[in-house]
Amino acid sequence: MQELTALALPAVALVVFAVLKDQKSDFAAFARPISNLPSPSTLRVCADPNNLPFSNRAGEGFENRIAELIGRELGKRVEYTWWAQRRGFVRNTLNSGACDLVVGTSAGMEMLATTRPYYKSTYVFVSRRDRHLNIRSFDDPKLKRLTIGVQLIGDDFVNTPPAHALANRGMTKNLVGFTVYGDYRVANPPARIMEAVAQRKVDVAVVWGPLAGYFASRVGVPLDVVPVHPQLDLPYLPFVFDIAMGVRRGDSTFRTQLDGIIERRRPTIDSILAAYGVPRPGAVARTSVSQAVR
Repeated sequence: MQELTALALPAVALVVFAVLKDQKSDFAAFARPISNLPSPSTLRVCADPNNLPFSNRAGEGFENRIAELIGRELGKRVEYTWWAQRRGFVRNTLNSGACDLVVGTSAGMEMLATTRPYYKSTYVFVSRRDRHLNIRSFDDPKLKRLTIGVQLIGDDFVNTPPAHALANRGMTKNLVGFTVYGDYRVANPPARIMEAVAQRKVDVAVVWGPLAGYFASRVGVPLDVVPVHPQLDLPYLPFVFDIAMGVRRGDSTFRTQLDGIIERRRPTIDSILAAYGVPRPGAVARTSVSQAVR
């Protein structure tokens, strides 16, 4: 459960519970042979090859940009082990010794050792601007008469925090689920929920912030992206999460190095996140990827 929640959020950090079947899967073609013998001149990064805005094989995601930044700071060339962020991602990549760094995971995840957080993001309400819905809270009475898109995790469709919050308020019949895995044969499967809002297939959606912020300017119509408020649904259902980097448990020296880089290059990391439109409490996000600092 923890692996799914941690990677479902970045991918959230959404973005790993589904069992990998013995038969070929839609994403098997993206895997490549991997070596457990690291080179001292190489930074080996575990990443998803089809998961913008986080990462892709073309190096277009903000986690790709941050990995390159880490590589330059360490004086190492970045090399990727590609694996879809689904159940078994950490086991088959980082913990198998195939690679040494997961750029985005929830802070404190027990399956690996995490650095200090380098950003905090939030779930957001997404709606077409021409609808003028202005929804900010799960207690908004307008929600009871709307169709609401929510993200689901895994082949067994585990609920994300917004789905729980809405179900707790008796709105299960209003919900339309979108798996964060999606059809891996097409680009960026998690983006389908954003397209559904733009195409009026749902009235509003509650989406993990980095995904929403990036695709809001790429679906062809103006969308409103509004952080969920309050940030915590009592007794304890958070909608805001700290995101960190992850290394193998026991790699304390490497983790300390990364902590130092995060602290030293925080302005550059913030610029990258802002350029990808990542909603961050207390920060103003930009939407032009070209503004990211290389």
